[in-house]
Amino acid sequence: MSRRQHSSLRKRRTTLSLPADSLSEAERIARARKVNLSTVVGEALSEGLRLQTTAERSNEVLERYKKAFSGFSDNEMAILNGVILQPTTRK
Repeated sequence: MSRRQHSSLRKRRTTLSLPADSLSEAERIARARKVNLSTVVGEALSEGLRLQTTAERSNEVLERYKKAFSGFSDNEMAILNGVILQPTTRK
């Protein structure tokens, strides 16, 4: 078992204050799936954190692209994008 897998199996007990409607929905899901509330909340938290990390990485990539191409003129960007700026002759 890898270190990452092992760390994801460890658990810590804590107290959280959650929005009542979110908690009610999590309890409903837990009942429907016949699992405990901690399982549902843990899965939802893990998925939310994964999505947040993905969004942050996407934003970092976008900012790096913006920075890398910020010095190009509109014509240079069009050329980089494969746009032909010269009129073509019709045959």
